[in-house]
Amino acid sequence: MGPVLNGAGFAAIADTDAGLLDGDARWDRAVGPMQFIPSTWKLVGRDGNADGTADPFNIDDAALSAAIYLCAGGRDLTTAEGWTDAIYAYNQSDAYIRKVHDEARAYAAKAGAAG
Repeated sequence: MGPVLNGAGFAAIADTDAGLLDGDARWDRAVGPMQFIPSTWKLVGRDGNADGTADPFNIDDAALSAAIYLCAGGRDLTTAEGWTDAIYAYNQSDAYIRKVHDEARAYAAKAGAAG
């Protein structure tokens, strides 16, 4: 789970799920391997492993849901603008975008892909 989103160092996001996913009925927290805020999970959460449950803590469900979220609105992730817009939708922070970009390039280099 991510930090409590109570405005202390992070955005203030009042609870949106009665604490169902994050155990906090006052503030939201990002949950699971893809760090979905409960309100976002409600919109894009999908059952990626076909077990009948969309679970933000399940890597298959979270990965499919992240792809849906990142590609929403027809974003073209093969372009720099589309990629940046997608990452910005996840977190509106230039520092976050730079970190994700650097991590993606490092991963691509290790995997032998062009970066």
